[in-house]
Amino acid sequence: MPDIMPDILTEKTFAQKTSVSRETMANIRIYANLLTKWQKKINLVSQSTMPDLWSRHFYDSFQLKAHLNGLNVEKTKILDIGSGAGFPGLLLSMLGLGEFHMVESNNKKCAFMRQVIRETNCNAVIHNERIENIRPFHVDYIISRACAPLNKLFDLSRNFIHEDTICLFLKGQTAEKEIAEAQRYWTFEVEKFTSVTQDRGMLLKVSHIKALGHVD
Repeated sequence: MPDIMPDILTEKTFAQKTSVSRETMANIRIYANLLTKWQKKINLVSQSTMPDLWSRHFYDSFQLKAHLNGLNVEKTKILDIGSGAGFPGLLLSMLGLGEFHMVESNNKKCAFMRQVIRETNCNAVIHNERIENIRPFHVDYIISRACAPLNKLFDLSRNFIHEDTICLFLKGQTAEKEIAEAQRYWTFEVEKFTSVTQDRGMLLKVSHIKALGHVD
């Protein structure tokens, strides 16, 4: 797991911390430049995070890599729920970790992600609709960042969850409360990791997810 990095990261320090290849870094740089350009016209991410985008968005997403190592990248499929501007899925797709399926109902955000994919050739597919309307298909991992409470995430992705599915969710300071709430409706195993970018943030690794009954 990368070290906690409370200070603002630059492009250079991001490259040093992650040790990605030059080719990969070139694609991530394209992504960052497009984000900066598009953000001036549409609200892709919170404007207050833009001065610290290398930490708040890119390094925050990168931390999931430690839990996706050792995959058969030719067969692994990862579902990213509520992708927004593409975090964490598009960043991870540039690391060659598998086939990423980005689910986002906002047309403009999908247009942005499509341009990133065109210019970087990353292995990602855009689903411009709500996850409830997508015909289920087999996925190995489900990931999400700042999309919905844990209980709601399970409900949204229930048709994609099977015995071996692993969920990786980036959460804020309400993580423990969300776990307790979700346990009212689901059984699951959860590992908790401190976020590398937020002292009170958490990365939840959830497995063996089964519904106890109807979720409101």
